[in-house]
Amino acid sequence: MNDPIVTLLGSWASELGTCSVLLRLALSVTLGALLGCERAGKRHAAGLRTFMCVSLACTVAMLLEQYLGTQLLAAAAIVGLAIITVNSVLFSARGRIKGLTTSVGLWACGAIGLAVGAGFYTVAIASFAALMCSLALFPHLEQFLKNRSNHFEIHVELKSPAYLQNFVTTVRELGMVIDDIESNPAYVHSGLSVYSIALSVRGKELRKFMTHAQIVDSLRTLEYVSFIEELN
Repeated sequence: MNDPIVTLLGSWASELGTCSVLLRLALSVTLGALLGCERAGKRHAAGLRTFMCVSLACTVAMLLEQYLGTQLLAAAAIVGLAIITVNSVLFSARGRIKGLTTSVGLWACGAIGLAVGAGFYTVAIASFAALMCSLALFPHLEQFLKNRSNHFEIHVELKSPAYLQNFVTTVRELGMVIDDIESNPAYVHSGLSVYSIALSVRGKELRKFMTHAQIVDSLRTLEYVSFIEELN
């Protein structure tokens, strides 16, 4: 199958010549940098340089594989990248998974780098566009759907353990069901009573008119609540 961009540029773009190699390396670094900027703009640890390096490394691996006529370097690059992405997934102090999207983004960026190294420019650019849209645009839709879900989890800090029963009663009166309550031992000497609470919205009025943010805001007005937020 002929790549449309190769057809447009000429046969030199598909050959392993100096100009073709420079084009692939430049395109690889550019696409990786654009993806890295999107992640860095959201204060993720794996940002501009990480994505550039991953994309470039995979492109070089594919170029070397084509030059040497082997079928091991690209596979080795994917295995190495898989190890990096797994190690970049962390668990926060509250037991939440962090870095999963960035890890998948790194893996996909590496795949795009392989496509560039192989000279599949159209596939690489189309994949880049799809990945960029997934990272930059779909989080808004995802957040909207989450905010309208019947299930969510909150982090709440009460001024005293004695207020837990009052908080539970208030939550039930609002039309919600408590699915799970976990006490956070990290705050045992802070003077606060801290919990992670999983909630299900059952009340028809809540499901119809109130978002998670509005529910959390209403609970924040309770005088014995020191701090409360939704866990993402």
